[in-house]
Amino acid sequence: MNKIRLIASTSAVGLLAFGAPAALAQEAPAADGAELPSDFILVTDRRAYQGDFEEVEIPQANQLVDAEILRDTNALDLNTALDLSASAARQNNFGGLWNSFSIRGFSGDINLPSGFLVNGFNAGRGFGGPRDISGIEAVEVLKGPRSALYGRGEVGGTINLITKRPEFETSGYVQLQGGSFDFYRGDIDLQTTLDDNVGIRLAGFFEDAGSFRGSKETQRFGLYPSVRVNIGDSSSLVYELEYTSQELPQDRGVIFSEQFGFSPIRLFTGEPDALIDTEVLGHQLEFQSDFSDDWGILVGAGYRETSLVGDAFENNFGGRQPFLVDGQTISRFFRFRDYEAEYLALRAEIFGEFNTGGLRHRVIFGADYDEFDNDQVANRFRACPSAGLPGSALDPAACLLLNVNNPQYGLFPSPAAGPQLDRLETTSGFGFYIQDQIDLTDNLQIRIGGRFDDFDQELINRRAVPAAVSESSNSAFSPQAGIVFRASDALSLYASYGEGIRQLSGADFEGNSFDPNKSTSFEAGIKLDLGTMFPGVAGSATAAVFDIDQSNILIFDPRPEASGELIPAGEARSRGLEFDANASFDSGLRIWLSYAYVDAEYTNSGTDSGTFTTFEAGEQLINSPDHQLSLQVSQSFEIDEQTVQIGGGMLHVGERNGEVGADFDLPDYTIFRLFGEFEVVENLAIRLDIENLFDETYFTDSFANVWVQPGAPTTARISARFSF
Repeated sequence: MNKIRLIASTSAVGLLAFGAPAALAQEAPAADGAELPSDFILVTDRRAYQGDFEEVEIPQANQLVDAEILRDTNALDLNTALDLSASAARQNNFGGLWNSFSIRGFSGDINLPSGFLVNGFNAGRGFGGPRDISGIEAVEVLKGPRSALYGRGEVGGTINLITKRPEFETSGYVQLQGGSFDFYRGDIDLQTTLDDNVGIRLAGFFEDAGSFRGSKETQRFGLYPSVRVNIGDSSSLVYELEYTSQELPQDRGVIFSEQFGFSPIRLFTGEPDALIDTEVLGHQLEFQSDFSDDWGILVGAGYRETSLVGDAFENNFGGRQPFLVDGQTISRFFRFRDYEAEYLALRAEIFGEFNTGGLRHRVIFGADYDEFDNDQVANRFRACPSAGLPGSALDPAACLLLNVNNPQYGLFPSPAAGPQLDRLETTSGFGFYIQDQIDLTDNLQIRIGGRFDDFDQELINRRAVPAAVSESSNSAFSPQAGIVFRASDALSLYASYGEGIRQLSGADFEGNSFDPNKSTSFEAGIKLDLGTMFPGVAGSATAAVFDIDQSNILIFDPRPEASGELIPAGEARSRGLEFDANASFDSGLRIWLSYAYVDAEYTNSGTDSGTFTTFEAGEQLINSPDHQLSLQVSQSFEIDEQTVQIGGGMLHVGERNGEVGADFDLPDYTIFRLFGEFEVVENLAIRLDIENLFDETYFTDSFANVWVQPGAPTTARISARFSF
């Protein structure tokens, strides 16, 4: 008789959130306590670097944005999904060309996309455009430095995207959406089986959208097929493909002047016909197997090619910007970019448990290798004088002028641009890691571990004649330690210490690679399993305090002989507290709450490598709000045997520093949303979403006072979803 298999992600399924099975394939208990047939097998996906732990046993704060909350908020992109976590704040996203965020106040390199993982693979590097949520089952926010296991993670935390994989059933949905500002989108998620051991799944989307930003338009397409092959009862092989193509303009946002305020949020300051094409083609292959009741192995490989090519008209800075003088005229410069990147990642990990002297050990040890080729060519035309003149005194063609009150696009063809950047950087790293969590008593556990990394870098500056080549290498060790006290099955107290590293891009004036960015972090908190504490409730809650110090931040080298070059000498600190809770009630009520207080500041002075402005000790880090709160509530019920769901949410973001070394702050804002969904007939649901219900004017992030991203006004979307 063929055995029945149920495939599930150990992070995305609420049943497994507090106690994933110890084996890849094993008998599963029924949810109501009834016994299932002996031929029923539960097959679970393990995630690399995570091991087999209940959430209350992990001495770090985690947050799982699962499929239900993503659907409740109709999140279509990674930025919207991360708004649900108060610990994540939006950063300057390169004019909408990629994802950029901070966690607990700290972000990565402003000239590269923020790093994130996909099923444990480092996949955020590269230039494939902003990440869509299509094909994503859940988003994990893993707070605190994770370099002791993951390696090259960000200082404040790590984002891990969990993809949709075959679940050995025939099911799916087709969804169509339309809304304000000429927004149209279609999504699919289809899966079936070829036989008892082969499952396939196909997710994808197509989007054609205008914008509240005048003539700005985007077109996006993505396709994410996957295949799973079960090999016996304890092994599986999964292949996933990622293809995304996007055509979008770079949008540097609005300009702020002390005298005239913000330029109109509906005025697009680029050119509608100046478009950027981004593309990503990625592959992941993962093999998992349990070779005994207590031990298993996970082996994987990922390869990703990305590109970003096209023209952009961007707002000028400082004295070149006449809007700061007359409030009517915006000057711009032109840039052409041709960015390409290739990323290879390999990993192998063994996990299991054993006992010594009555002590239970749960161990993870493994090794990984990655190589990142970053090829960047950029040409720039910037002929507008730095004189602080009003627009009427400037040459329109040299300054690519745009009138705020009467914008006329297409007046200036793409000008001849001179070389600005032409380089190829190849970085590679090999690391191995080990972690051991030891049960000292029934209630007390300790975690110890560490990771050793060895990095190599080659940087070719092709603008130099002849081309300048520099090579270097360095290594680092990242320890971690933690303690967990389980006061009961539902409650635990924890504390942890960790050190993190992040490899830096570029080289100093002598051609040597930079020492890695370093961090030390302390965290303590309390975790609750709400399902164990309260009948009729499923969910969890975590409260945590943290203190993180960061060093080796890239700033301009103050030495005269190194004029214009960088040095890893900046320092910063972030301290704060967080509270996260999610609860699902038998009555159909769901509540999501996330709050964070973050005090993130520089602890020394220097000159910022991105804005060329000087900061002093005590200045707040850019785009890091002191308070942030996300609240989402929904209720499901039935009317005439048809399912109805209503809900809404609130996002509050506090005041933030809007430019390094300048007296410019982004104002705080609070926006609300509502949604309702009604099942018209069986398997067909109609939904209405209204975002920014009270039409709040707000700004999500900035790079400087001339590059400020405005939020959308009141927006409505209606969708129809057919499921089977």
